[in-house]
Amino acid sequence: MRKSITLLCFTLIVSAFTFASFAQVRKMNMADYEKRKMEYIQKEAGLTKEEANRYFPLYNDLSKKKFELHKQHRDKVEKMKQRNKNMSNEEYRQLLENDVDVKLKEAELDKQYSEKLEKILSPEKLYRAQQAERKFMQREVMKFRGSE
Repeated sequence: MRKSITLLCFTLIVSAFTFASFAQVRKMNMADYEKRKMEYIQKEAGLTKEEANRYFPLYNDLSKKKFELHKQHRDKVEKMKQRNKNMSNEEYRQLLENDVDVKLKEAELDKQYSEKLEKILSPEKLYRAQQAERKFMQREVMKFRGSE
């Protein structure tokens, strides 16, 4: 009986540590993700060190602004849903309009920054950097889904 209790306690402790380790792995380390993304983009787009040093601060600024746009939209959606569990068609229409507004603002940001970025990179390298970013994000999503 005593061996059973000891074995059970040991199994529970090992399980707890295993679960804790698994939970930590599932969290995304954003600093590591950003570092890997920048390295990938630099390599795939063929950016020199100097080009990368000039490109990434502007690229990161654009990314931050886009993230904030989407965060504001998510916050609005969440507030509307919490306020009213049974939303009307008009409220859903407002959500749809807000979604379109976010996409338009994002497109405006892309336009503004593309002019700035073309002063740093040739159109070819800029295009390759954008494609590399998309490819990297697709790979990361597939990797994340594979580990679920």
